[in-house]
Amino acid sequence: MLFLQDIIYKIEIGGGRRVIRWILLGLLLLGLFVDYNLHSYRNMATEEAMDSAQLGRNIAEGKGYTTLFIRPISVYLLQKNGGDHPGDPARLNGPHPDLANPPLYPYMLAGLMKILPFHYKVNTSSVFWGNDGQFWRYEPDFLITLFNEFLFLAVVVLTFFLARWLFDPTIAWVSGLVLAGTELFWRFSVSGLSTNLLLLIFLLLVWSLALLEVSAREGRWGERNLLALAAAAGLLAGLGGLTRYAFGWMIIPVAGFMILVGGRQRVILTLLCLGVFAAVMLPWVARNTAVSGLPFGTATYAVVEGTGEFPDQKLERSLNPDFENIGPTTLLYKLFGNARQIVVNDLPNIGGSWVTAYFLAGLLVAFRSPTISRLRYFMLASLFLLIIVQALGRTHLSEESPEINSENLIILLFPLVLIYGVCLFFLLLEQVPLPDPRLRPPLIVAFGLISCAPMLFAFLPPQTAPVAYPPYLPPVIQSTCGVMKQDELMMSDVPWAVAWYGRRQCMSLTLNAKSEFFAVNDDLKPVKGLYLTPVTMDAHFLSQWVRAGESGWGTFVLNPLMKYPVPSYFPLRELAPGYLPEQMFLTDWPRWNKINP
Repeated sequence: MLFLQDIIYKIEIGGGRRVIRWILLGLLLLGLFVDYNLHSYRNMATEEAMDSAQLGRNIAEGKGYTTLFIRPISVYLLQKNGGDHPGDPARLNGPHPDLANPPLYPYMLAGLMKILPFHYKVNTSSVFWGNDGQFWRYEPDFLITLFNEFLFLAVVVLTFFLARWLFDPTIAWVSGLVLAGTELFWRFSVSGLSTNLLLLIFLLLVWSLALLEVSAREGRWGERNLLALAAAAGLLAGLGGLTRYAFGWMIIPVAGFMILVGGRQRVILTLLCLGVFAAVMLPWVARNTAVSGLPFGTATYAVVEGTGEFPDQKLERSLNPDFENIGPTTLLYKLFGNARQIVVNDLPNIGGSWVTAYFLAGLLVAFRSPTISRLRYFMLASLFLLIIVQALGRTHLSEESPEINSENLIILLFPLVLIYGVCLFFLLLEQVPLPDPRLRPPLIVAFGLISCAPMLFAFLPPQTAPVAYPPYLPPVIQSTCGVMKQDELMMSDVPWAVAWYGRRQCMSLTLNAKSEFFAVNDDLKPVKGLYLTPVTMDAHFLSQWVRAGESGWGTFVLNPLMKYPVPSYFPLRELAPGYLPEQMFLTDWPRWNKINP
């Protein structure tokens, strides 16, 4: 009886309330986790996610930092740089080095694939992965989603404790719960992109800067810890740069923040931070330079992609690009055009939440705490920088997936934007003369529900189909690639999907079906299979078919669609049955006994 009384006492008066609160919170997050994956999960639908996944698998299988997704621009760099492969400068007859992705996220996926049992073969008989015997979810995609959702949970926890340290527990709870209910970040988790990992790194960076500011201003923790915090900031900025190259520019506001708050040791702290950042980044930059001649491989050209000279995927699909007409004016046009779109459309809607409006209004509010004020200066400097970097680095990836893409950099600031926005909400709430104090909790709940409205609609019908078709259907891709040998080269309009789901070496479509195609087929390595999806088959008739001319791929596919033979000049003349009109598969000889699309 006394034991029972002790339990009741701890629940009502002691620390039991806190335990129950955390248990209820855990159950809420678990329910959100399960319900979202049941209602809104989708297989991978972006080029970047599949590219990182197949790269991680190659690393996990001991094949090194090599890729099955071959970009013509990568072939151009390898041939131009020469290297120690004179007999195969394009590196198509052996492991092809990846020149597009920074290494941290693929290596983390490789570690995940080493730990968990990844089954890459589509299993439609499984109840969990199939729906009434039909393909529904691809297991490796789902496991990568779970990994990213756990990273997002860590982001929520860090945001909660940061808000609690800067402000108070109430603001922390509301900030954490609203962030957990922000549907856009769940879509980033499902996408398979590295955004959640970068968010985690960024929040750890903010923590290190905040602690450094307090230590430098109040003389806490001693000089040794101050140096450790500066080194940690440089390390985290470098790790962010190895997750996404564009994030490396964050070292500028980080160094500026240290100069602002470092006091007498500002020079030493800044130099230490920059030194650690360089030590983290330079080995990988040296690797890229040795292999491709450029510090960031093909990503170095991101600044000229999307310009008038290289619209859409023209640069990535070029075997011999011409940069003579690229100048400062071209880059300025790209900067101003994209920056305008970011400021008008993206900035007011960071994170897909209207809480951003509270943050923007809160810029006029003065804070007594130097830490809070200085962190806001850092955030504004970071926002200004990221707008410029995002505008100049915008490529076709942002056009194909406007919200969910790795080029969305200002999304990284949303946890801080949310904390400051929630703070302003409570400041305004304190100024409102409520007729009854008991109305305060319902108003806070209403604020949270309205902030999470997109998440609430995600649970309403109709349910999202997990299959990301068009154009990605893993069973068809796997059965198509199954008739190709491991060392044979394919060409496709979705080479990243062929590399990830089909595990075959695949090159992006060349710029045309004649001269560029034969420059690969005759001079580099014979193309044994051509796989086209609705990306090409359902392309815009005028802009992508007619204007491409007679040698374009749109004109090429018209013959099979109109029941005419494949053009006589083309080496792949065997058309697989059962693919038209949505897809098309051509090979050099009939291999249909293994195909079951």
